[in-house]
Formats: sequence, C-alpha cells, structure tokens
Amino acid sequence: MKVTITGASGFVGQKLARRLLDSNALVASDGSRKPVTELTLLDVVEAPEALTSDARVRSLAGDITDAALLAEAIPGDTDSVFHLAAIVSAGAEEDFDLGMAVNLDATRKILEILRAADGVPKMVFASSCAAFGGDLPHIVEDMTATTPQTSYGTQKAIG
Repeated sequence: MKVTITGASGFVGQKLARRLLDSNALVASDGSRKPVTELTLLDVVEAPEALTSDARVRSLAGDITDAALLAEAIPGDTDSVFHLAAIVSAGAEEDFDLGMAVNLDATRKILEILRAADGVPKMVFASSCAAFGGDLPHIVEDMTATTPQTSYGTQKAIG
C-alpha cells in the first residue's frame, strides 16, 4: 500500500509513521491487511533520519498549500492519506489567512486529489475538540453538536 502522512514530522505524525513501518501493514479499502510498500512523509521540514533511513520512506518538505507539492505527495495510486497537518489554535487565530489556507484550503485540495485518484483511497482526518467549542459532555459522540468558537475550530468542523 502507498500511504501519505501530512504533518509527518510532528509528534503524532512520527509516531504513526513508526507504527506503520514497524507493523508493515494497513487495512485496505476492501478490508484486507496489506503491506506498506511506500510511505510519503510531508511536512514543512524533512522527516527525521530515524524514519527516512527506511527504504520505503519518501520525505517531502514544503508548503502544504502548494498544489504541486500535494500532487507529488499524493500520487494517483495512493491508498491512504493521514491528514495531520494544521495551523493549530493560537496560530490560526493570530494569522486568519494562514489558518484558512492550511486548515481548510489544503484539506479541500487533498480531497480533490483523492477524488480524482485511481481506486478508492481512504483519508483519515485529524480534527480537534475545538470543533465542538464550549463545555463538552463527558463523552463526545457522533451526534454531539459542533459549535466552534474560534476560526481554528470552525476550520476543523468544516474539514
């Protein structure tokens, strides 16, 4: 399987990449477990050598809002994308345009790439409790209303 992780150099991205490489398997769209043959790691900085030393890993560094970079990171035969990249809370509030570009526009570009892809690629999108806003119930369920109170929460809710 060909897998792409955006935000791959962050804490969660590195842990996910290591887990995928170590387990060497992921559940495909048909429900079967298949080996990870290529893992593309995309972030604003190169992935650490501890990950790039694996022959299956391809590291790309650049601006996730760059459509050409996204197309390179997610070729048409990609099986799964884990979209972890984001401008989080305070950063999105301080720079509204950057938050919109990364958290909303890049997410939409990724979805457009996957829509045009071969097969039926999967996308896992990391959201945030900020999408819910306000006081949260003890257990957040599928039907918990999203009432974001920040631009970051709104961007994640839309995603």
